[in-house]
Amino acid sequence: MKLADGRAPERVGIAGLGAIGNSLATILDKGILGLELAAIAVRNPAKHTAFLSGLVQTPQCVPIERLAELCDIVVECAPAALLPAIATPVLRAGKKLVVLSSGALLANPDLIKLAEKHGGQILVPTGALLGLDAVTAAAEGTIHSVRMVTRKPVKGLLGAPYLEAHGIAIDDIKEPTRIFNGTAREAAVGFPANLNVAVALSLAGIGPDRTQLEIWADPALTRNTHTIHVDADSASFTMSIENIPSENPKTGRITALSVAALLKKMQSPLRIGS
Repeated sequence: MKLADGRAPERVGIAGLGAIGNSLATILDKGILGLELAAIAVRNPAKHTAFLSGLVQTPQCVPIERLAELCDIVVECAPAALLPAIATPVLRAGKKLVVLSSGALLANPDLIKLAEKHGGQILVPTGALLGLDAVTAAAEGTIHSVRMVTRKPVKGLLGAPYLEAHGIAIDDIKEPTRIFNGTAREAAVGFPANLNVAVALSLAGIGPDRTQLEIWADPALTRNTHTIHVDADSASFTMSIENIPSENPKTGRITALSVAALLKKMQSPLRIGS
């Protein structure tokens, strides 16, 4: 959709068509001022033929490495292990990369240096969290502590590497059970599909080694809940959010909407929030 001044829209590419990728593609297809969905990269294109053919403007379906060539902004909605393959050509081309697998950034800090070297930019959306503006502002002063307590339905945590490595079985628990207490960095390794929100919080604030996290499995819950406690020299605040899961129980519906809001903010003549 063209801007009022006649400029061509920026081309957006999506890497991965899971629950978030599908939702974001649908939103872009309906129209965001100044943006167009130009390309999709998926492992098995045939699996997504019906979905893509249902879009008003069918994007090109290409290998990951071609997204940088065809797009100005690339949104990563893929498994964390694929982040380097997706990010490297985009950042080397000096373009913008929206990262949802923010936990993978901790294992690939060279990507930040690559963006700096070539004039690219990595953007981490708020996702299923809240209050990152407040945490970022507090970090301009001194933050004494950040602690997050996450409570999730059991099915949203099943298969996490931390549970398997420690022999923790939660399939048949009858009451809320704390399954993790540690740092955001440790959580990013142990729960790579679940706790990107904790990494985003840590990057906004005092870092992954000082940000503390508890994870609870709760058989009575139907929503993913996060409560954040921040103590700083400028303010002390507590924030809570309950997220409705998407088709993927590990991910909240609000995540795709958060990416759409970020993309809109990049084009808008009026920006609200830091």
